Amino acid sequence: MTFLSRLRFRTKINLGLTLIVVFTALIIAFFVTSMASEALVDQTRKRGEVLAGNLALRAQDPMLSTDLLQLGSMVNEVKKADDEIVYAFILDDKDRVLASTFNEGFPVQLREANSPGKLINIVMVDTGLLKIYDFAAPIFISGKKLGTVRIGLSRAGIQSVVQNLMFAIFVLTGAVLLIAVLVSTHFARRMTVRLGKLQKHAVDIVRTHLGPEIYKDSTPDKNRKFYKKFLKGDEIQELTDTFDAMAMNLESHIEDLEITETNLTRQKELLKTIINVSPDYISLLGPTYTYLAMNKPLAKHLGKTEEEIIGLKDQDLFPAHEAEIRVEESRKVLTSGLIINKETREQDEHDSTVRWFHTIRVPVYSENDRIIGVLSTAREITELKSYQAQLIQSQKMESVGKLAGGVAHEINTPLGIILGYAQLLQDDLSPEDQISQDLKIIEKQARVCRKIVSDLLGFSRQTESEKTEMCFNNSILEVLQLVSHTFKLEQIEIETVLDERFPIIHGDPEKLKQVWLNLLSNAMEAVNEQGTIQITTLLDISTMTITALFADSGHGVDPQKLGTIFDPFYSTKPVGKGTGLGLSVSFGIIKDHGGTIEAISPLPRSISKGMNLPENSGPGTLFKVVLPLDAISAEEQVLSTGSV
Repeated sequence: MTFLSRLRFRTKINLGLTLIVVFTALIIAFFVTSMASEALVDQTRKRGEVLAGNLALRAQDPMLSTDLLQLGSMVNEVKKADDEIVYAFILDDKDRVLASTFNEGFPVQLREANSPGKLINIVMVDTGLLKIYDFAAPIFISGKKLGTVRIGLSRAGIQSVVQNLMFAIFVLTGAVLLIAVLVSTHFARRMTVRLGKLQKHAVDIVRTHLGPEIYKDSTPDKNRKFYKKFLKGDEIQELTDTFDAMAMNLESHIEDLEITETNLTRQKELLKTIINVSPDYISLLGPTYTYLAMNKPLAKHLGKTEEEIIGLKDQDLFPAHEAEIRVEESRKVLTSGLIINKETREQDEHDSTVRWFHTIRVPVYSENDRIIGVLSTAREITELKSYQAQLIQSQKMESVGKLAGGVAHEINTPLGIILGYAQLLQDDLSPEDQISQDLKIIEKQARVCRKIVSDLLGFSRQTESEKTEMCFNNSILEVLQLVSHTFKLEQIEIETVLDERFPIIHGDPEKLKQVWLNLLSNAMEAVNEQGTIQITTLLDISTMTITALFADSGHGVDPQKLGTIFDPFYSTKPVGKGTGLGLSVSFGIIKDHGGTIEAISPLPRSISKGMNLPENSGPGTLFKVVLPLDAISAEEQVLSTGSV
């Protein structure tokens, strides 16, 4: 097929006609020669039977008179009468040769090659040089067999006639073939010339040269999407007209496509810009769970480029557990068309930062309403969740504060009576008395209850803060002077990294000292002994805020419980070690100053790598307090450092 495909069209036509003529000639020659050969053989057999039968009748009288001379004359006459007769001889009833045409000796094997019955018998004799039909006719007189007549006819004549017939057929075939090739060459040349023009026009179409026409028989109507046909022709002419019409339509369609492509490109770039500018994480997942597209914020979040992510799956981009969840959600959307709308919590593996996302997954439909993908958007709502938590916490603190104040007042009166009577009873008893010892226990526990009641009253009391301009760093240093001795006894090292600009804020020094003291007390309880506590202050002029970081190397807080540690009476300390109000009171004080306080556990890597941590340190906890500078300007902050 490769060889034929490389031949020219004219050659293919000539080759096809030649094969048809030759194949037809071979079929005709085969059938004609077969029929002629059969007819000639049949004619030869009949002629041989006639000659043998005639000779047998003529030989009856000479056989009776034993006239061998006449018999010899008969067989010679028969041989001379036909050139195809190879031999003739007569045998008696004992198969003895009475007369023959063999002058150089009679071949003995020939005598036994054929024997007649009651009728003439024909046998094919092959001498190696010739093939001979041997005819054996019996000689009967009054029903008695006197001998046998044998005549041999050669097949050479038949073969010669057949060969001449085949030669005539092939000569005629050659003449017909020559005429057919000449005629086909003429028509093929005309056809190939026209096809060549058509091919050249097709090449022009491929090269987008759609303007020129092939023939002037068809002219374009520039206001319509077709050609007007003025003349009729053969199939090639019709094909030419069709090509012209196709060229004009293609030119028109190409112009439309170019305009459409320009508009689509513009819209695509505009849509891409909008998607990439959006802070949301946007992605498109195909039916095989591979990413077909995503915007730059999501690619940056994953630490890859958009091109690198295309074709990857969730298993290639996310941890195994998260990837399994995402694949299952995508499967539900693809199979059932379910819309997934949920909030997810993610924790960074490096610095344990918690981020919240509002995720929506919707199915993407094709024109025939078949689901072909999943469009996902994820918007970070960490700040919103923080505000929600603060609002809930504030409402909770307000409600608990009112409840605590009422309960404290109700408990305080009977508690004072219990404590007073316990002290009076001790005066009437000996210190060694068992009852006196029991009363001391009652007094001790009553004082603990009074301390709890006092904290409750302080927690619930809505007093106005006496806020003045104060040095933020100094309030922390004053608290450190109070607790430094206690921390040294516990072998706890305190590291301070205070902002050198000595930020000035508008606040209540005593209440803020209470916050620092509560945070340090919690840190000491968490470290227990031989640990490190780092206090850092950071001034941010751009946001007009001051941040205090209290980091410890203690046992840390369960991330699941970080949202409840500021609740009243919540404590992880053993019984008798705390009231659970310290962080709640601190939360209220910071809120009153217009700031925020939050806990992070374990320690972020950016904090822990700057601390001198012991070998047996735990995951640690970081308390972050952010307070506004209020009306103090940035210029005043710079002047307070004594430099420009």
